Amino acid sequence: MDDKTRDAHVERVRRDGYTIVENAIEPALVDALNASLERLEREREAKPSSNAFEGRNTVRIYNLLAYGTPWDLVPVHENVLPVVEGVLDRGCLVSSLSSIAIDPGEIAQPIHADDMLIPLDKPHRSIVCNSMWALTDFTDANGATRLVPGSHLKPNPVYGGAYETVPAEMKKGSVLIWDGALWHGGGANQTDKRRTGIAMNYCAGFIRQQENQQLGIPASLVKTYSPRLQELIGYGVYQGLIGHIDKKMPAQLLNEGGGDFKPIWDAGS
Repeated sequence: MDDKTRDAHVERVRRDGYTIVENAIEPALVDALNASLERLEREREAKPSSNAFEGRNTVRIYNLLAYGTPWDLVPVHENVLPVVEGVLDRGCLVSSLSSIAIDPGEIAQPIHADDMLIPLDKPHRSIVCNSMWALTDFTDANGATRLVPGSHLKPNPVYGGAYETVPAEMKKGSVLIWDGALWHGGGANQTDKRRTGIAMNYCAGFIRQQENQQLGIPASLVKTYSPRLQELIGYGVYQGLIGHIDKKMPAQLLNEGGGDFKPIWDAGS
């Protein structure tokens, strides 16, 4: 993604609360992710949830980074991460990576904002930036995410309230990116086919991650990740201070040395 395209997407997120990157993901990766999900659902005997938020006809698998390739390619994708960094900053973190497969008969998810549990007055600067990867076509009929444009600049919605929404319709391989303060919810699936997506979520470097990436992913697997992905899951240090271990980056201890981290206190020395 070139700088001009990235800036246009970031501006749309700031103005409307969301943007759609059309045809962002190469078909081979989409196919690999779908194949991996099918295998994981079969091996884990994954079943729908028993609550309305997750969906009684929706199958979810969490902590997907713990399953290695191809999931390690998702957080650092060149057509998604630059937009997220533009909305948050380069010190952002992976908050969670999960699948959301909405089966026929699912009803609409309650309208909510992803940062509703964070006790800050709104509007505020962006602290959460999430994305939905379309592994199938997303249509109004099959459960495309419902959005309330511009609502990221308002206080929180009444959870599950009735609001005028628009569907984030997009083709397979496209990605919806939104500010975590945007009011939204999964749509109802009124078709006879499944709607499959990946929720690749990020947060600011000073916010606690939704999934505990440090304990949820084996250290032996993390060691195989790229340095940037290690930073994104919490093995870096934010602003030269937040997250250090005895004035070292966690990645330095994980990888037994290396790195050029300099604490903020030593920056001017």
